[in-house]
Amino acid sequence: MTNALDVFQERGFFKQVTHEDELRQTLATRKVTAYVGFDPTADSLHVGHLMGIMALAHLQRTGHQPMALVGGGTVMIGDPSGRTELRQILSPEVINQNANKIKKQLGNYLNFGDDQAVLVNNADWILPLNYIEFLREIGSQFSVNRMLTAECFRARMERGLSFIEFNYMLLQAYDFLLLNRKYGCVLQMGGDDQWSNILAGADLIRRLEGKAAFGLTWPLLTTASGKKMGKTEAGAVWLDPAKTEPFAFYQYWRNTHDADVERFLAYFTFLPMDEVRRLGALQDREINEAKKILAFEATKLAHGEEEARKAEKTAERLFEDGAAGGGALPVTSVEKAAYPEGISLLDLLVLTKLASSKKEGRRLIDQGGLQLEKQPVTEVGLIINPADYGSNGLLLQKGKKVFHKVEFK
Repeated sequence: MTNALDVFQERGFFKQVTHEDELRQTLATRKVTAYVGFDPTADSLHVGHLMGIMALAHLQRTGHQPMALVGGGTVMIGDPSGRTELRQILSPEVINQNANKIKKQLGNYLNFGDDQAVLVNNADWILPLNYIEFLREIGSQFSVNRMLTAECFRARMERGLSFIEFNYMLLQAYDFLLLNRKYGCVLQMGGDDQWSNILAGADLIRRLEGKAAFGLTWPLLTTASGKKMGKTEAGAVWLDPAKTEPFAFYQYWRNTHDADVERFLAYFTFLPMDEVRRLGALQDREINEAKKILAFEATKLAHGEEEARKAEKTAERLFEDGAAGGGALPVTSVEKAAYPEGISLLDLLVLTKLASSKKEGRRLIDQGGLQLEKQPVTEVGLIINPADYGSNGLLLQKGKKVFHKVEFK
């Protein structure tokens, strides 16, 4: 069995690690339980969470037990890492709803059958905490002076760091300690902005339990253009198909920058690395074939092979055959009765979310960035009469790569 640490290093899931030789030996000699935390700040995970999800999946594929921790307790405080302002505090009801939806999405990547993977919610042990007991056992192990040197706190000091956030490091370390005591979890993984928190938990276990505990981080992910991974002009790229349709999800990967293709194939697919390197070495027009494979594989993992095939065929028809696309195209249904005199194109752009406002829609048209039924639109005040379109509706195109179908019912 391949050592999981070798997989992480070869595929790029590796930035910092504690006790590297000891961790490698541990992974080679026994089944290890390792966890990654996911804050339920929304009712869906997004592409930015995929590094953690794929790291757990690779761990499982090398014979170990992945553990996904939903931070139903810590999200009520908020992690200050990488932020300059206090997070909005959500209600317990909203947090529970979000956590339940996230569990289902994780099941597309991890096998939870027969305890091959475990999902826990830290609200189960954080919300009932006795504050005095917590301070005596956990708080006594932390130096305030040392904590203030951590990057996650230093970045907030100038604008103000609330006491509630200051507790976050202690609570995340406590998570690791509890998971170690209850499940034998010995490894916490996360993005490199979590290094201070992960290190605090591993040190806490070694001090209080006298046991080996490890931490591993991967690089913070940005695209070749410097953008944060998973962010587009339309917002986040969600794993929930109701928030980001499978075709739009497919197109996100299909539009990957040439310089990112090999890296993303290594991160977000299970293709063998020899194949990843072969595809990443393609140049000029040939690199588009690698992008299609990346888009298909990433969409298959998130939404299943059937949806990936539909998205692939729709993209082929739109971009290669010049047709109106297939069933995977994003669709907005408009009631004819609601617009007896027709609907303005600007209203339609807002309705389909191709523009966030009429002002943005005007700018899009003025700049020549909109097509209707494959024809450039130049008239800002255009009124769309549903009677002019048959059962197939109409096709809107924003820029070169964003398509949207409108059906009139």
